[in-house]
Amino acid sequence: MERKSMQQLQAEVDKYISQFKEGYFSPLAMLARLTEELGELAREVNHYYGEKPKKATETEKEIKEELGDLLFVLICFANSLNIDLEEAHDAVMNKFNTRDRNRWTRINDESME
Repeated sequence: MERKSMQQLQAEVDKYISQFKEGYFSPLAMLARLTEELGELAREVNHYYGEKPKKATETEKEIKEELGDLLFVLICFANSLNIDLEEAHDAVMNKFNTRDRNRWTRINDESME
């Protein structure tokens, strides 16, 4: 399977959404969808790693599927606001590599002790 860039992912989602008259949801509706999907991911993580086993009547889902749903809605949200997620990612990484550069103990630093 060919790897896709973030630009390609955003374009693929936009192509999919553009075929419908309704288009993207409003920002508030998008936030509600994002929250809903995050809750579904939390439920699956709790089933796999937490203390709450799945009921026999609950359908089997994977964390991977829930992360995919969350990513889709996140891309929809970004597209609806004309946000380039690659640029957003680069800005966040710059922040972590500058402001937070000394916040965590680096693996290589431990070997120097």
